[in-house]
Amino acid sequence: MFAQWQSSLILMAYVIIFLTGLPANLLALRAFLGRVRQPQPAPVHILLLSLTLADLLLLLLLPFRIIETASNFHWYLPEIVCALTGFGFYSSIYCSTWLLAGISIERYLGVAFPVQYKLSRRPLYGVIAALVAWIMSFGHCTVVIVVQYLNSTQRVRNPNDITCYENFTQDQLDVVLPVRLELCLVLFLIPMAVTIFCYWRFVWIMLTQPHVGAQRRRRAVGLAVVTLLNFLVCFGPYNVSHLVGFYRKESPPWRVVTVVFSSLNASLDPVLFYFSSSVVRRAFGQGLQVLRRQGSSLLRRRGKETAEVTHADRGVSQTEGTPSSDFTTD
Repeated sequence: MFAQWQSSLILMAYVIIFLTGLPANLLALRAFLGRVRQPQPAPVHILLLSLTLADLLLLLLLPFRIIETASNFHWYLPEIVCALTGFGFYSSIYCSTWLLAGISIERYLGVAFPVQYKLSRRPLYGVIAALVAWIMSFGHCTVVIVVQYLNSTQRVRNPNDITCYENFTQDQLDVVLPVRLELCLVLFLIPMAVTIFCYWRFVWIMLTQPHVGAQRRRRAVGLAVVTLLNFLVCFGPYNVSHLVGFYRKESPPWRVVTVVFSSLNASLDPVLFYFSSSVVRRAFGQGLQVLRRQGSSLLRRRGKETAEVTHADRGVSQTEGTPSSDFTTD
């Protein structure tokens, strides 16, 4: 009974993450694509675009996990699909950690050394940082493919009823557990330490400089808080399972729950995008305006409400200000 309730809750969580994360990340993707197409885009926009693509990769693979969860964690699709979806799914999770660290470094340099940073920043730096994050994550997560072809899928009832990336043999654990430990150290603890240091300095500078406006200070604090929640709530439990598994020489049975928290990252990142970039704030504002107009049309609201909507639209455009999303002090 408990296992059934657990499957139902996990299934519900995956569906909510998919329904909330996909439209928000698609809006962010459209905004960042428009921004990077402009001359000399800032490295942060390239990193934010890469983070959006990582989230979309996870979300596009999430339906496979939904199907697996709805089947009580039995895998009825071909084994190669298990290997490829697992490879892309876990790679996108760990790609996000170093991209978040790169964004924190960019933010810190932008406020700590505003003049030097503005003179030396190049779009190429953002491209190189994004490529490094993708190569590191996909390179490390090749273990998913390796273990899959070591017969990581275990026969459950019949040849068409198997589990995906679970129920490891001892030989498979000898490969999986050390690699998971390395993943935790290289792709979680190190980028988290970098991110905490950079955002600590970033927020301190933003709060102590008198000429920084209250709105920018609030956005700076919000950006740091959301990023910290990403590491602690989304990535933390999943990587703790790696440490516990390596210590106990087994794959923890509660690891499946931590994967749900890691998936939540795809729904939490759009909040980070909102605090981080004015182009995303405008895109979200325009999306809300479209929904508001459609709702008014369906309910046949006219007259006064139409005037209120028009007035609200003007208010949004006036508060956004310049298109720059940099937290620089120039």
